[in-house]
Amino acid sequence: MAENIRLEIVTPEKIVVDEDVQIVMAPGKLGEFGVLAGHTPFLTTLKIGTVHYKDQNGTERFVFVNEGFTEALPDKVTVLAESAERRRDIDIERVKSAMARAQKRLEDSKDVDVDYQRARAALERALQRLRLAENRM
Repeated sequence: MAENIRLEIVTPEKIVVDEDVQIVMAPGKLGEFGVLAGHTPFLTTLKIGTVHYKDQNGTERFVFVNEGFTEALPDKVTVLAESAERRRDIDIERVKSAMARAQKRLEDSKDVDVDYQRARAALERALQRLRLAENRM
C-alpha cells in the first residue's frame, strides 16, 4: 500500500480539512497539479477551483477553494485559501443567488460604474461551486 501524505486546507476562519490522504490534486494558476507522499517541495498559487483528493480508504473527496497558496512538502500539503468549503457543505440555493447577483452586476457594468473584474470573479466562484455541488466534476 502506498504511503499517505497529510493534507491541510485552511482559511482565515477555519480548518476545512486536516487528514491523511493518498493523493492531492489542486488547481494551480499555471495548471492542475498532483502531490503524492515524497514529492519534491514547492510553493505555488491557486486559482478558483476544486481540490480533490483520495482519503485513506481511497474515497474521492472534493473541496471548493477560492484562490490562495499551496505548499507541498514530502510528507504534507498545506492549502491556504481565501475561502473553502467541502462539497457536502455547499448550499445550492445560496450559490444560485450569488450567481444571479454576479450576472446582474455584469449586465449593469455597461450602464454604471461596476467593478467588472470583481463581478467576473464572483460569477466564476459561483459557477465552480455550483458545478461541484451538483456533482458535475
